[in-house]
Amino acid sequence: MSRLFATFFFVGYLRPASGTWGSLAALPFIWALHEIGQRFVPLELGGPLLLAVALVVTYFGGLAATRIITSEGGDHDPSEIVIDEVVGQGIAILPVSIGAAGVGADMLALWPGWVVGFLAFRLFDIWKPWLVGRVDRRNDPVGVMLDDVIAGVFAALTVLAAAALSHLAIMV
Repeated sequence: MSRLFATFFFVGYLRPASGTWGSLAALPFIWALHEIGQRFVPLELGGPLLLAVALVVTYFGGLAATRIITSEGGDHDPSEIVIDEVVGQGIAILPVSIGAAGVGADMLALWPGWVVGFLAFRLFDIWKPWLVGRVDRRNDPVGVMLDDVIAGVFAALTVLAAAALSHLAIMV
């Protein structure tokens, strides 16, 4: 069960670039959580709220699964573990969910935010600048999960900056 969860239903075994496959596989999951939240959570921002709660639960579940899998072998960060990418990608797209819910738009209509979020997350996850790299060098399950959380936050800030620039350009 841990392997199923940590590999995000075995997506982590796809090659090459299992992390990119994990990030891509996360996108329909993110969209579905937003849509379910919008329809069934009795709050104005139900989609982003459900997505955020799911990301927290997924983080802690991923941490537990990563601990189990990495205790089985010598590799502290096996490439097939992609649940960390799912969490980081979700964080990167969270501003799109919030924006869509805030203006009552279809989340898919904000597709430029999806593209920026995906590309920015992959960039920060691969490049590992500053805090991302520092946390990754912990060489433990917390480092496996947390570096993607930080990369996701950096990507979310990039999405917000891109949206601000886009809206500024429209106003000018």
